Amino acid sequence: MTSLTALISVSDKTGVLEFARDLHALGVKLLSTGGIAKLLADAGLPVTEVADHTGFPEMLDGRVKTLHPKIHGGLLARRDDPAHSAALKKAGIAPIDLLVVNLYPFQATVADPDCRLDDAIENIDIGGPAMLRAAAKNYSGVVVLVDPADYPRILDQLKKGGVSETTRFELARKVFAHTAAYDGAVANYLSSLSDKKRREYPDVLTLQFTKLQDLRYGENPHQSAAFYRDERPVPGSLATYRQLQGKELSYNNIADADAAWECVKRFTRPACVIVKHANPCGVAIAGTIAEAYEKAFKTDPTSAFGGILAFNRALDGGTAAACLKQFAEVIVAPRFEPDALAALAKKDNLRLIEVPLSHEAQKHDSKRVGGGLLVQSTDASKDQTLKVVTKQQPSDAQLADLRFAWTVAQFVKSNAIVFCRDGMTLGIGAGQMSRVDSSRLAAMKAQAADLSLAGSVVASDAFFPFRDGIDVVLEAGASAVIQPGGSVRDAEVIAAADERGAAMVFTGVRHFRHG
Repeated sequence: MTSLTALISVSDKTGVLEFARDLHALGVKLLSTGGIAKLLADAGLPVTEVADHTGFPEMLDGRVKTLHPKIHGGLLARRDDPAHSAALKKAGIAPIDLLVVNLYPFQATVADPDCRLDDAIENIDIGGPAMLRAAAKNYSGVVVLVDPADYPRILDQLKKGGVSETTRFELARKVFAHTAAYDGAVANYLSSLSDKKRREYPDVLTLQFTKLQDLRYGENPHQSAAFYRDERPVPGSLATYRQLQGKELSYNNIADADAAWECVKRFTRPACVIVKHANPCGVAIAGTIAEAYEKAFKTDPTSAFGGILAFNRALDGGTAAACLKQFAEVIVAPRFEPDALAALAKKDNLRLIEVPLSHEAQKHDSKRVGGGLLVQSTDASKDQTLKVVTKQQPSDAQLADLRFAWTVAQFVKSNAIVFCRDGMTLGIGAGQMSRVDSSRLAAMKAQAADLSLAGSVVASDAFFPFRDGIDVVLEAGASAVIQPGGSVRDAEVIAAADERGAAMVFTGVRHFRHG
């Protein structure tokens, strides 16, 4: 192998010493900046500092160290161009064949809510991105590495005679995506500042997502689709899934699984959520997930057909066997016990998705509209003080069910009406244009499932604009209602509850969910 030169300048030192040692063993000359040069030298590796290579010392507290023609000429010169080779020879510049760089930790720095502007500015890398872009532009002559995960395969290819053109191009693409994300993070941070104070929404918003997979099609077969993951996904979010079994996930599978998973994560007790077409059709909490599943399934067995099941506990064999009585598309859980996997293997098309359980919520969510993007803070659950507005006070059992129903309503498309009793949904009315229609639909759903609404509680995601909706749910058997309040006709609605001796509490917060 012709002698090669590698320039190493990293902030993330993961695996770099071992990588440099292996490069040296292959006869690669090592060139590095101050801190890394010391690390390599202390390990007994022969290394030349960049300052000695360029003949120009680092200056301005390290702000200038690699911005020099001997660095950029060595990276940018085309190996197949005689004029470039002659220019390097005349200037006394040696080619640099391998660049190993990762950047100052800007994203981690500004993630600290107490980060000062001065600290953020000092963590804006200048020389690193310049070198990376130079090397990636000249990928046919330079191997450029920004990710420690790529070290092993590059070593393997070097040992076999050289890095392939395909790999070089792939690494170059990775570099430009990486530097774009880095510049986007800097732009997002700086454009969020007003009088040096940070605002929630920057003037310019740059987002980057990495494709996880192409999908067979979108919501419908004539639509194409792909699934992308946030550069830094929130722990426990669906994008961190691992598929254990089943067919490839579809667009609708992923959308529905996300709805089910986000809902089931909100409960601390063992819970099961069954989702169909982005709406919960059965939700329950119980002493075990097996009991929770049985209760959730009873809510609406018809709609549960072809649904998505989500659990907030490890799925055991007994519960898995119970799930086999229905046709499901996907089961999501934080873990699948071996006996559960054995039971579910009978349905090899059934998709099993394992997602680490975390109650951390995303800070923002977004929705594309024609020519733009809507961004908002996430509708995360918060402890709310409930205000009893009727003569009748709810019992402790009713209060527990009201809180449960209120959580479920947050995940039902508005207008949302949710009947519950004993930690189980009984009837769910979703997505109707009027609240009274949602109320009627929820009662009809319970009747179709042969579930009594006597003594049940009801959650409404927004206020009742008229008393007709309250009349419907109370006539159906509800004895307590939870709703935001805030209607100009609140007094009429409260009076309707008082007439029937029902309890009503206001939350002061609504939970519209439009899509």
